[in-house]
Amino acid sequence: MLSRLYHQRIPKSLAPAPNPVTGLKMSQATASSKVGDTKKVTATADPSNGDDAAEVNAAIVYTSSDDTIATVTVDGTITAVAVGSATITATSGTFTATCKVTITDAA
Repeated sequence: MLSRLYHQRIPKSLAPAPNPVTGLKMSQATASSKVGDTKKVTATADPSNGDDAAEVNAAIVYTSSDDTIATVTVDGTITAVAVGSATITATSGTFTATCKVTITDAA
């Protein structure tokens, strides 16, 4: 009898519901800086407690739409290079999040 109970499956209604990541969330949607300044943005899996959040977060890559205006490092640190606007995009697999950056003169 114990053997039969041991091998029974847990009914699906008692199994935990899947909680997949459904996107990325950026720490801020916009940012302003002066030429020469740095600022850090952070993208994270959404929901942050998703089943695959650690894998999604580990695969995040940051890019700038215009490196002549603003550059971004692998950790999300933005450097304001010249006056203008650029979009910082965080990508992980098929998920993306953005932050529009406006750079003004340092003077």
